[in-house]
Amino acid sequence: MYEFLIGTFAQTTPTHVIVNVGGVGYILNISLNTFESIKNLKDGKILVHFSISENNQSFYGFFDENERTLFRHLVSVSGVGPSTARMILSSQTSKELISAIIHGNISLLKSVKGIGPKTAQRIIVELQDKLGKMNTSEIASIANTENIQTEQAIQALEALGFNKTQASKAIGTIYRANPTFQVEELIKHALRIL
Repeated sequence: MYEFLIGTFAQTTPTHVIVNVGGVGYILNISLNTFESIKNLKDGKILVHFSISENNQSFYGFFDENERTLFRHLVSVSGVGPSTARMILSSQTSKELISAIIHGNISLLKSVKGIGPKTAQRIIVELQDKLGKMNTSEIASIANTENIQTEQAIQALEALGFNKTQASKAIGTIYRANPTFQVEELIKHALRIL
């Protein structure tokens, strides 16, 4: 029904963005990853997922197609609603989520607030099949959110004594917002937030 919105970002917070499209303000719920990508932008294009429940209609916005694809997979799982899917996407990078689901890493999914062992298991059982049916290039497209530079920056932070998960999350966030950054710039910005 709705594919995307292009307009001015009237208000951007870690949980939502208000997009002014021709004088109409649309409130879109967003993940922290999308927030990091758009927080310094005044306008732009946001991909949309329109959610309708028994007593609510909501827009969910995404900076890129990879995140929206993962969101749609997550909400297809029994017991995982849009708010829970957004929380999952806020807690991990797309690459980490794909890897956790494919490799059955329940502990990573359980680390998300509100996700218990049964829900984590259900996500893995239901989505391993769906992701398994995707061709290799589709999975690579979703999982390939980091390049050689980000890998080098993560390794450097690990060498400095930082936890790999925290380093990966910080570098991923910085890289999505600043894809032209070199390794040194990624490390400098990561050190400010770690």
